Amino acid sequence: MSDFFISVAAVAVVLGFMILIHEFGHYAVAKLLKVRVEVFSIGFGKRLLGFRKGDTDYRISAIPLGGYVKMSGENPMDERTGDPAEFMSHSRWHRFLIAIAGPTMNILLAIFLLTTVYMVHYEYPVFLDKPAVIEGVKHDSAAARAGLQPGDRIVEVDGIKNPTWEQLQPRVWLSANQPLTITVQRGDQIFQKTIVPQAVTTSAVGSAGWFPEDPVIVGQVEPNSPAARAGLKEDDRIVALDGKPLVSIEAMIEGLQQTKENPVDLTVIRSNQRLSFPGLRPALGKTEDPKEQRYRLGFVAKSEAKVTTLPFAQALSLSLEQNKKYSLLILELAKKLVQGKVSPRMVSGPIGIAQDAGYAAQQKGWTPLMELTAGISLNLGIFNLLPIPILDGGVILFLLIEGLMRRDVSLRIKERVYQAAFVFLVLFAVMVIYNDLMKTLPGLMDRLP
Repeated sequence: MSDFFISVAAVAVVLGFMILIHEFGHYAVAKLLKVRVEVFSIGFGKRLLGFRKGDTDYRISAIPLGGYVKMSGENPMDERTGDPAEFMSHSRWHRFLIAIAGPTMNILLAIFLLTTVYMVHYEYPVFLDKPAVIEGVKHDSAAARAGLQPGDRIVEVDGIKNPTWEQLQPRVWLSANQPLTITVQRGDQIFQKTIVPQAVTTSAVGSAGWFPEDPVIVGQVEPNSPAARAGLKEDDRIVALDGKPLVSIEAMIEGLQQTKENPVDLTVIRSNQRLSFPGLRPALGKTEDPKEQRYRLGFVAKSEAKVTTLPFAQALSLSLEQNKKYSLLILELAKKLVQGKVSPRMVSGPIGIAQDAGYAAQQKGWTPLMELTAGISLNLGIFNLLPIPILDGGVILFLLIEGLMRRDVSLRIKERVYQAAFVFLVLFAVMVIYNDLMKTLPGLMDRLP
């Protein structure tokens, strides 16, 4: 129950902050351009509390799923009085600046937060920077069916030459049940293969079934699990299973499915000491896929990480690079959603965000929550720039069309488009929340060995 309250508190703070920043962007530019702001609200629906200052009612409303700034004459269906303080009385350029200010604030916040994190505590998995050399292949996976072997190196995927694991992984995640052509180097041979990544986990992300070399390091240990009873601790490095060297958590998971409930012996490195943990009996438990169970020891694995700090210039440069990369991935995900090439389950709503925020809030230090906040802020900024009426991107699209036409779009057309867009967004929200519930009910965790 404490995890539930932590998740609720964390998501309230994170989303509340995101909404505040976004709406403040609209508010600040509107005020600067002398547009009258009637309401500044965190949340929708009934007003719960707030205060009035000047022309503006600052409020917190009952439905905490967003927020809004209400400007005089903003709605195209509102009666226009010609008051110079009304939104529609201002030039298209002014309205464009007001519309784009909210998403811009979210994107700038994402850049600022990542820059701060990188200056204080830059931590990332070591294997991500390494060339995409396959260390192992799961049985009956897409990679196995394509004939790929340990030692093969992916030298090209989706136009990216000599990709690292960081570059390869998103291409696979976004290609669930879709053919993905790769170029492989095996010794002196170079050849092409087409794989079809399987949709795995409740989010239906693509999995090729290959894995890199990434030492098995114990993260969170579950209470009353075989790992806890044996005395495994966080940061223990498991180097062998029944005497066989382990190169990744995936290799360990594969091994446990072969031994099933039979006792296994672990060799562990703890504080430069080599320890033996004999006779751990795996238990059948939940996985990322609610339809499947597997034999587990009861801990969450984490990757070997490199930790450093960066000077401001390097931190800012890396933040810009990472935000650009994630922005392109968000747009590619949106494109594939429209094309029906990826599952809508890849999109998380408020419940999924709450789970992630709660998990990040329980990690050591404040940087995990800041990184998550940066990611949510970037997603919010990019999503609001999509050319969907009602969203900021839709307002901008109408302004561009009207600028090219040199006249306003018909009020009747605008009304119909906005009504259709509203229905679409409501249905989209229902779908996202439904998917969240389906993913949440099993109570699953990722990378559970």
